[in-house]
Amino acid sequence: MPDIPSALDELTLEQKAGLGSGADFWTTTAVDHVPSILMTDGPHGLRKQEGATDHLALSGSLPATCFPPAVALSQTWDPALVFRVGEALGRECQAAGIQLLLGPGVNIKRDPRAGRNFEYFSEDPLVSGILGSAWVSGLQSMGVGASLKHFAANNQETDRMRVSADIDPRPLREIYLRAFQQVVEEARPWTVMCSYNRVNGVHASQNRWLLTEVLREQWGFDGCVVSDWGAVADRVAAVEAGLDLQMPGNDGFDDAKVMAAVRDGSLDPAVVTEAAARVARVARKADQARRPDTSWDTEDHHDLAREVASRAIVLLRDDQGILPLDPTRHLAVIGEFAARPRYQGGGSSHVNAIRVDVALDEIRARAGDAEVSYSAGFSSDTQADPVALRADAVRAAADADVAVVFLGLLDSQENEGADRTDIELPADQLDLLEAVVAVQPCTVVVLSHGGVVRLAPVVAGPSAILDGALLGQAGGSALADVLFGIVNPSGRITETVPERLEDAPSFTNFPGERMHVRYGEGILVGYRWYDARSIDVTFPFGHGLSYTTFAHESLTLAVDGDSVDVRVTVRNTGERAGREIVQLYASRDRSTVVRAPQWLVGFGAVDLAPGQSGEVVVTVPRREFEYWDEELGRWLVEGGEYRIAAGASSRDIRLSATAELPGEIARYRLGAQSSIGEVLRDPVAGPAFREVFAAMFDQFSGAEGTDYGPMLDSLPFGRFLSTTGSALPAGMADDVLARANAANGF
Repeated sequence: MPDIPSALDELTLEQKAGLGSGADFWTTTAVDHVPSILMTDGPHGLRKQEGATDHLALSGSLPATCFPPAVALSQTWDPALVFRVGEALGRECQAAGIQLLLGPGVNIKRDPRAGRNFEYFSEDPLVSGILGSAWVSGLQSMGVGASLKHFAANNQETDRMRVSADIDPRPLREIYLRAFQQVVEEARPWTVMCSYNRVNGVHASQNRWLLTEVLREQWGFDGCVVSDWGAVADRVAAVEAGLDLQMPGNDGFDDAKVMAAVRDGSLDPAVVTEAAARVARVARKADQARRPDTSWDTEDHHDLAREVASRAIVLLRDDQGILPLDPTRHLAVIGEFAARPRYQGGGSSHVNAIRVDVALDEIRARAGDAEVSYSAGFSSDTQADPVALRADAVRAAADADVAVVFLGLLDSQENEGADRTDIELPADQLDLLEAVVAVQPCTVVVLSHGGVVRLAPVVAGPSAILDGALLGQAGGSALADVLFGIVNPSGRITETVPERLEDAPSFTNFPGERMHVRYGEGILVGYRWYDARSIDVTFPFGHGLSYTTFAHESLTLAVDGDSVDVRVTVRNTGERAGREIVQLYASRDRSTVVRAPQWLVGFGAVDLAPGQSGEVVVTVPRREFEYWDEELGRWLVEGGEYRIAAGASSRDIRLSATAELPGEIARYRLGAQSSIGEVLRDPVAGPAFREVFAAMFDQFSGAEGTDYGPMLDSLPFGRFLSTTGSALPAGMADDVLARANAANGF
């Protein structure tokens, strides 16, 4: 078989253009020596359609394992476990003849109302980047390509085909592109999927800065850029910008536009050839990696889904020690979700699960001879009588020793294609909980939801709260395991739960208007915002409890070249074996740039028996201390002292220490608009001008206790010179500034 360049030399312009669009809804075009490959939606399970095809799960798909979606997967904080999920997905893909799985989604959860948040990992780019890299690495280890999505700034569903995410360079780099960069550089995904929206006014599908300058030239991406389904507004502009594959195909309609543009000279044929080459390379790689004899065991994959779900469950509170449940006590299980599980989101990621564990059945199986009653309490059926359902549940709760109430969001309340208008639990569910707690003080709440819900009305009532997010097909078993203590919960939330929607950083800038949404909160996204404004939250980022307790006993730091080695000693001080997730946060006082009060720089976990101690070792790379300098257009690390803290959440800091890091001082091009302070601080210009103006500057040395430094930092140097008359020799200012700029690389 000829190599790719030779194979492309044999192709016509029409064939090359044809490689740039799908053959149909799910397959690429086969041309000569370039094979066709099959792709399908993910990311938490296969959605292979063999009949009618669509992008919103309107038509059915073949049965597959429904693993916990990203909202739950992230709550494990466990990249090794995420890698295993990727492996399992790759195994199912190979058995089903699928060469490319469309995932993972690593977009930031900017606003709690965003309708697709259940498909994304976190409000924090480091969590998203580490777990996204693990998912991609696991999948591609099985010879199946990933499609990292949605690139970029796809943080809402409202007007998603047209809206422009208007973001300043620094938050764009530090928050919204950071996870993509980490996954591209560490895991090398075969493809990246561009998003529907515009980024600073330019469609992602035809954004040369995004697809070529950043993705390929700066990050070194060497794979194929594929469009989200229907995201291409102008195929010629998209190809010129760096898009390689338009999906789905449209029977050559846009291929003809590409050919016409080449023939009239408005599109360089070399660009078309290179795009075709990228598609061809991925298609051939995927084809050569086929393993048609692959098989997998449904029970093994279900067990893995159950293990992941168990790790994902978060114990938010247990003030009275009611958990784990005593299997000899009479239980009243209440809530429709106990019998009809809510375990995944809607839209293109919806999986036709092979089987689904029902929490009510699993609770009864573990309760032994104890009585377990069930009352729906509420219903998704609008024809049901909520008063009668609630009354029945209250009677059951009053007769029991403990009530376990399942609450959450309905399928219809969070879906691809639409954002929520609030973050409230349904009113009938809150009324139900209030009525149950009034008659049964021993009440446990179990939550099922893909996006954040306001829990301020919930926390005042029940004794304990378990957050189940969306747990996939084995969620029922996992919940029963945790409720009865067969599994000790170790999950941690990866998104802050605010007291009210109005506290959210994006509240006044979501979802925008007139096809624009302004990311006015800048870098202060998620917990960064709540910390910066000292806002009370219901549950902080990283929060999660255990049936045992842990002490963080020591923290040591060692600067090793460009990184910091962190060691945290943890002891299990309780009576049960458990898993502790240690989170590391950095902060810097007296920074020259605006920073969050603290930001996550690493995390790790340790499993400990009662009384046992162990060490969590994390290497924090230098990049976690960088900031994006908008004027210089590059990453910088300020040299100096950084505080690194270890804790059980962003607001449960246990230990801290400081490390001195090497860095650099930002030097900017000096000119007439530079402030006097900037000029005087420059190592070349400062001494030269100070010598000439020594006497003049003496008067700004703080006479009568006044600090003139802020004034010097706001007075343009050019205007200052205009007041000095002949104080400077002719040409000196220009000469000194030129020498200073040359020394600084300008």
